[in-house]
Amino acid sequence: MSISGINSSLNQLNRAHSLQSQSIQRIATGSKHPSAASGASDYAIAQKMQYNLGGIRQSTANTQTANSMLNVAGGAVSNTISSLSSLRETLLNAANGTNGTTDVAALQESVNQTLSQINTNAQVEYNGQKLLDGSQTVTVAGIDGYDNVSLGDMSTKGLGLTDSQGNSNINLQEANGSVSGLTQALDTVDAALNKALDQATNIGAAQQGMGYQTANYTTMEENLQSALSTSDDADIAAESVNNASANAQSQMALFAVKQGLQNFSQQMLGTLNNHSRGAAYNMLS
Repeated sequence: MSISGINSSLNQLNRAHSLQSQSIQRIATGSKHPSAASGASDYAIAQKMQYNLGGIRQSTANTQTANSMLNVAGGAVSNTISSLSSLRETLLNAANGTNGTTDVAALQESVNQTLSQINTNAQVEYNGQKLLDGSQTVTVAGIDGYDNVSLGDMSTKGLGLTDSQGNSNINLQEANGSVSGLTQALDTVDAALNKALDQATNIGAAQQGMGYQTANYTTMEENLQSALSTSDDADIAAESVNNASANAQSQMALFAVKQGLQNFSQQMLGTLNNHSRGAAYNMLS
């Protein structure tokens, strides 16, 4: 075999190796276009789809974690609403003319304990952040922008149950059973209850919106993933056949190269042994 024949076999070997490498890369990545070299425009389209998928998935995760935070806040507000309902019952009990001084003192202690529980509710935290002290706004980042959910001050001060110094605005001893004093206390509790209910409603509405948004993100992800699969998913079975075929071609080309080199070597040795420079020159041409 001449040098040109060996070169031809080497070219075939290189092509077979290239085809085999491409098949292995497609099988490994599961993509028809694992790099720009496999189709620049198709590769760019697939990468943009992957980019958008990443944004959608993170948006879904953001709404889910924000919803978890609001669950914690909503639970604390719900406890506060229960505490305020209990507080109102205590005030109605205090308005009963059958209570003596000792009874009123006991009811005042119940009021104080309830106020303390409300402050405890307001100190609820999520991931180290206080949720209901009036300082927190939950920001939900998504591919379509940002949503902010404000959380109010659910402490006794924020609800108007205590003054700026932390002193209770509900004092049964000072009311001394008077209708006007207890009516004012009931009005204070009712105003606090309305504020807590407004906060619970706002949280619930935000969570409902997040539920709709999560469903939208899920649908978007499914549709985009389907489009990406159609345009970019590699046919693993077909690529396995291509890989096997390329491997067989590679083995055949390698065998041809080895045989060519062996034959060429033998012919060159024979020519040199016969001291025929002209023949050797012809072999190399």
